[in-house]
Formats: sequence, C-alpha cells, structure tokens
Amino acid sequence: MAFKMAAHTDKGIPLSALNPNYLHSNSTSHTWPFSAIAELIDNAYDPDVNAKQFWIDKTMIKGHDCLTFMDNGAGMDYDKMHKMLSFGFTDKRTVKGHVPVGMYGNGFKSGSMRLGKDAIVFSKKADTMCVGLLSQTYLEQIKAQHIAVPIAMFRCTGQTISCPVSEHAASLEDILHYSLFNTTEELLCELDAIKGPCSTNSAGTRIIIWNLRKSSSGQEEFDYSTNRYDIRIPADIYESTRKQYKKQEHVMQSGPESDFSLRAYCSVLYLKPKMQIIIRGQKVRTELISKSLACSFKDKYKPQIPNIKPITITFGFNTKSKDQYGIMMYHKNRLIKAYERVTCQLKANKIGVRVIGVLECNFLTPTHNKQDFDYTDEYRKTMCSLNTKLEEYWKEVNHRFRKNTDIPLTIPKEPDQNWVQCDDCQKWRKLPDGIDTKKLPSKWFCRMNPDPLFRSCEVPEEPEDSDDEQVYQKTHKQHEREEKMKQAQREQEQKNAEQQRMKKLTALTRQNKDLKRKLKQEKLETCRVKLVRQTGMKFKDLTRDRQKTLRSAEEQDYKTQGEMEQLRRELDELKKEKAQAWVEKKAESQDSSTGEGARSELGTSSFVEVDDELACRVDFLLRDLDQRTKQEEELQNRLKHLEEQNSVLLTRCKNLQKDLEVKRECENVKLNVDDKGSQTDCPHPNRDEGGIATGGPSVPGSVPQDGTRRGPESESGQGDSATQACRLMLQELRHNVGRLLVNYVPALDLEQVNFDCDVIDELLMQVLEIASSPLATEHNS
Repeated sequence: MAFKMAAHTDKGIPLSALNPNYLHSNSTSHTWPFSAIAELIDNAYDPDVNAKQFWIDKTMIKGHDCLTFMDNGAGMDYDKMHKMLSFGFTDKRTVKGHVPVGMYGNGFKSGSMRLGKDAIVFSKKADTMCVGLLSQTYLEQIKAQHIAVPIAMFRCTGQTISCPVSEHAASLEDILHYSLFNTTEELLCELDAIKGPCSTNSAGTRIIIWNLRKSSSGQEEFDYSTNRYDIRIPADIYESTRKQYKKQEHVMQSGPESDFSLRAYCSVLYLKPKMQIIIRGQKVRTELISKSLACSFKDKYKPQIPNIKPITITFGFNTKSKDQYGIMMYHKNRLIKAYERVTCQLKANKIGVRVIGVLECNFLTPTHNKQDFDYTDEYRKTMCSLNTKLEEYWKEVNHRFRKNTDIPLTIPKEPDQNWVQCDDCQKWRKLPDGIDTKKLPSKWFCRMNPDPLFRSCEVPEEPEDSDDEQVYQKTHKQHEREEKMKQAQREQEQKNAEQQRMKKLTALTRQNKDLKRKLKQEKLETCRVKLVRQTGMKFKDLTRDRQKTLRSAEEQDYKTQGEMEQLRRELDELKKEKAQAWVEKKAESQDSSTGEGARSELGTSSFVEVDDELACRVDFLLRDLDQRTKQEEELQNRLKHLEEQNSVLLTRCKNLQKDLEVKRECENVKLNVDDKGSQTDCPHPNRDEGGIATGGPSVPGSVPQDGTRRGPESESGQGDSATQACRLMLQELRHNVGRLLVNYVPALDLEQVNFDCDVIDELLMQVLEIASSPLATEHNS
C-alpha cells in the first residue's frame, strides 16, 4: 500500500505525521515504571481536572491482566479527549494558586504506553460520555501509517443514551472490534463504573491498560502478591534493573522503599497532598514530608537568578527509617528527586545520616520524565549550597542537643508535629502533641479534631509557617568562633611553652655538649693512662733494647769508619804506586820503540784494572754508608720519642717526689707534736718511781699550789687536731701515689697495702731509681 500523508494545509503544504512506532519510542523516556504511573496521577491532580480521589487497581478482563486508573475529577468532552490523545496539546493554567504539573502535553501517551501496549479511556463530563482508544495492537493490525485514535461520544438525556452515528460510527466500530469490549453495553458498563449511572452530577475519567509490559525473561513487571494492597517491583527485577533506573545515587546503597513500592512512592509524591490516592482498595496514608521530621529547622537559599525570592529549606531527622535520608526536591508541588544525598552524606564520616532536606525548587527545569533536573549551572550551585547548609544544620543540632561528645546523638522517635488529612474536605489539620497518628482510624474527619477551633470542614485550613519566618539562629557558629579564639589562645600558649622548652633544650644541648667534651677528655685521659701504664710496663725492656741498638749502631758505624779509613789508605798507596809506575815508565822511555810500546800497553791495562776495582769498592762503601746513615736517623728519632716520654715520666716523678716531701714534712710535724706530748709524760719531781704522784695535782688542768691555773688541755687538743689532719693528708697522698704506682707495678694490690706505714714510700723510691738511672745514663751518652 502506498504511503499517504494524513493532511495538507490550505496552501497544499503537507503536515508532519507521526508513525505508530513513535508510541513505543516515546515511552522509553520512562526507565522507571513508577514514573509512568505518576504521569497519570499528575493528570488527575492538575487544576483542569482537580480530582479529590484517584484509584489505582489491578484487574482481569477476558483473560487479560489490566491496570485501571480512575479519578472523580472534571472529566473530558470529545475535544479535550482528542487533545489528550494527541501530542503536544496543553492548555493547563494555574487556578487559585493550584499550579499544574504537566507542561508538555505528552504525559498520558508516554506513561500509558510504558505500562502496556494498549489503553482505552472512559470519561464523563456533564451530559456527555466519551471513549477513546490508544492502541499499538490496533495500529499494527490495521497496518496504519499514522497514529489513529478512535473516539466515540455518547450523550445522556435523562435515562436515554444515544450515539451520533454519522460522526462516530466508524470510531465506535473500531473500538468494539479491537478493544477488550466488544459490545456497546460493555462500554456503558465501564462508564457507569466511574460513579453511578448517567447523572448530571457524576464526572470523572477511567483508564484501562492491558498487554502489560514484561521483563526480558517473560516475567510480569509488577508484583501483586507480596502485598495485596500494594503494587511493587519484584526484588529480582529491581536488583537487576536498578542501574537502568534514574536513581543512580541508590545503586551502591540500599534503596528507599519508595523505589520499589508504589504505596510508599505515592505517600511522598506531593509536597502538600491535596488528593487522596487509593491503591487496590486501601487509601494511601499521605504525609506532609516537611512536617513529619524531628528536630526540624528552616533555612533559606537565594538562587542566583533575577526576580527569584529566597527558597525555604526544611531540615530534620527521619523518624521512620535510618537508611532513608537525603534531599527531597520538589517542583510545583511534585516530587522530582527523592533522597538525593549531597556530598557530606556520601562520605564515611556519618555526617548528615538520617537527615532529610525538603525544598521546592521551581526555578529549576525538570526533565521530560519528571524524575530529574536538567544538569545546569544553577542546579550544580543549588546542590553545592544544599551540602553547605546541611553541614551547618548538622553542626547546630549536635551543638544544641548533644551534651556529651562521646555519646552519639539521640534521635527522637516522634516528629515535631502531627498532621492528618480530612477524608471529606481534604484539608490538613494539626493535631496536639502526644497523639500517635498510627492509632488514628483509617478514615479521619475534621469533626474528630481535638482542637475545637478546627473541628469543622467549613473552617479554613490552618496556615503553615509563613515564608517570612526567620531562619534558625546558628548558635554553633558563635560557639565555633569562641572555640577558634580559645584554640588560638591555646596555640599561642603552646607556642610560648614551645619557645621556653626550646630555650631549655638549647641549654641542655649546650650542657650535653660540655659533658660530651668532658667525657671525651676523660676518655682521652683514660687512654693516655692506659698507654702510660702499658709504656711503664715495658719501659726497662725498651730502654735496654734501645741501648743495645745504639751500641750496635755505634759499633757498626765505627767499623764502617775504620773500613773507610783503610780504603782511603789503600787508595793513597795505589795512587803512590801509580805515580811511581808512571815515573819508571818515563825513565824507560829511552828504550827501544818495540820494547817501549809493549811496556806502555802492559802498564796502561794494569792501571785501568786497578782503577775499576777501586771505583766499585768505593761505590759499595758509599751505598753502605748511606744506608747506615738512614738507620742512624731512625734511631735518633726513636731516641727523641723516648726522651720525650722519659721527660714526661720524670716530670710526674718530680711531682710525686714533691708530694712525698710534703708528706714527710707533715710526718715531721706529727713527730714533733708526738715528741712534745712525750715530754709532758716524762717523770715529775712530785711522782715516785711507780709513777704515782707524791704531792700536788697530777691531772692536767688542775690548780697548782701557787694559785695560778695552767691550760694543758687546750695545748693537747690543738696538737691532736693538727696530728689528725696531717695523718689524713698523708693517707690521701699515699692513696694517690699507690694508684700511680699500679701503672709501673701491676702486681701491686692496693687493697692489701697498709697506708699507715712506709710501704708506698719505699715502692716509690725504688721506681724512681729504676726510672731515673737508665735515663740519666742515656742523657749523658
């Protein structure tokens, strides 16, 4: 069949057409199935429909699993249904502050075709009822080149329902032939299910989708058996396809329940819910997410866009789950990104755990599937600012409520406020503190409100916090400033203490260097003492060997000089013989020429031989003389070294001799004092031969007969103290001399020596004699 364009303009210009394949291509924008369902919910929520309830259910029609969606809103007439089934037509406007979510005129087509291949729409409005078909199966079977949408309209007049045959007969025929409903009665029955039979007061829309999409393994995309009041994504499908969903931030963590539970997702779908959602016969318990937080504070964010007022951000702790936290980002009251974690919540330091931030960012542009925002520069700045403000909130909460830094912050289990929605008027009412909303009945009405001021549906809704509300006071910043000042003061004190410590350390280092220098000197002194000790032990042998070496060198030198003298004498004799031979040769020159030539040759040859032998001997003797001269120089050097050592030893011996003389003088003083004492003990004229006094006092210090008193006690005390001092000095000197003598007499055991006798003195004299006699001999030589 040749391809034919659908229509042309009045000038004959062809209009653009849509191929049926576009229905599937358009639906692929929804990678997450719940986003497709949200498109259908948005259509009922928008102000042009303004439904109060929205029902979602699963049913089976003629062996086909079907999803049904129904609302009790304004309904659609023929023209509006035609626009809804077409692409890009939208005339939604804000009504009484109710801002529409839809903006592209594509939500129903992309959402319904994402859930299944075929969809039929029933709608009632005033006295008209319309049925429209959007079916990929229908277009495939008729081999359509363009997207066709059969629409049939019924009119109600009392209890009579009529259908204009001329206008909608073909559409009705195709609907009955290619849909699940093959008779007009079946269509009317579905229209009656919207809300009773034909009535001027009933209105609404009912959508039935069949040929539901399945996974690649043939498994159904939804799980209806785990919870009979919920529609869930099976665990295996969710785990295998979560990377394909728009929630990339939940790939590496446990996803929130709203990712796989339609009931949980619908409970937070709107920032301030105005419509009840009933899933499989049970109402969804919607909540004001910004009012269901604990320890909540409000903050402000000013977008860098002209004419945009500051945006209110509510921070608080999630009281239901510790794993569900992040930023809830809404656009025109509709949830776009749920539990979007900012940078500080992605780190391993537990900052921002369980913290939820809620804001309505109408200044950003959502994507077509309304599950993300366009990644613009303003979006990046917003996320960065949210991260900063969440960190400030975390610090403030810890500063206010965390008394002990060693104990984790205790999160309240109940929210700061309790709000509930009336099932009749859909108004939200604030409940007094202490009421557990979980124990409220499934249907709650304003007349049940404990607060008498808001106990009627006629009373306006209680106002929420105004936008002019002041931002919470960030006391942690003042605390941080004080802490910084204290920290700076502590650092200054530490710096001063460090300077003092460095000064002390410098002084200690200087002392340490001095001690090391002293220790080094002591070590050198110890080494010198050891060297002296070792030198003293072998002094006699070295002196003896040196004398022998000197004697042998002198003898060898004397012998060499004698040989040289003998060689000189022999040389003189040879010279004399040579001269005599020359004279004889000249005397015999008068002889014949023949005899003369022969004697001349003979004398010359013998003289040459004598000169060569003499030169060799002289050269040998000169070399031997040089070698002996070198040996003599070496011996002279050794002699000088030994003389230096000898001088050191002599100096020490002189010092010891001086000390000994001092000790002897002290000993003489002691002896003199003892002599004086002995004189006082000699026989007294008044004593008898037995030493007993015959008359007069004999006790020192007594008074004689002449009346004068003498002082022998004081004189004796002075002599005793001087004697004791000299004795101690002598013992100390002998101790020092004994420690020195050990270097020369290793067998000397100081522990066995009695320092009160003259043993040390005698040993010192012997050592001095041994040390001085060879040195004196060497010096004289």
